[in-house]
Amino acid sequence: MNTSTIQRTISNLCVFCGSSAGNDTAYTDAAKALACEMATRSIHLVYGGGGAGIMGTLASALRDTGVRVTGIIPERLYEMVKHLDHTEDELVVVHTMHERKAAMYDRSDAFVALPGGIGTLEELMEALTWLQLGYHAKPIGILNSNGFFDSLISLLRRMVDDGFLGHRVFGTLVVEKNPAVLLDRLAEVELVIPQKIVR
Repeated sequence: MNTSTIQRTISNLCVFCGSSAGNDTAYTDAAKALACEMATRSIHLVYGGGGAGIMGTLASALRDTGVRVTGIIPERLYEMVKHLDHTEDELVVVHTMHERKAAMYDRSDAFVALPGGIGTLEELMEALTWLQLGYHAKPIGILNSNGFFDSLISLLRRMVDDGFLGHRVFGTLVVEKNPAVLLDRLAEVELVIPQKIVR
């Protein structure tokens, strides 16, 4: 059984989000609101790097706030975005996507997903899977701006109802629309998950 201490300190937050801005300003507004709350709490950002889309909005909003921004990006993607304005204090270029995710997870105390595409979804689901399997004991949250993740939450509930996902694993996922409430809950959520049993 994996147990995490309540009232944890979150100093470095890994944020998964889109390299596109999306079609609604609610998404970039949510990124700016999260950045503001992170700056108030002196929470440093770890993210995928690149300076584009919601990712770029988040990093740019933290510029000159005193909050450290670390981008971690694989070589192939770096070649695609190196011409863009970069706001990172540190940009780590790695060889592969696997190395990128491992470095992001290693440097972070918690994870938050903002709206994005299939890459964002994959990163979020892998973080939740790793928590379920005991590879980390770090809280995971979703900033559900504009109801973007409503369908995903419904699917996860269906997984619980149909016996494919443990209700205690699902219960660790913090979903909020307000970034301040989200960060408060990430510091308090219980991460007590029974060992997964394969039948």
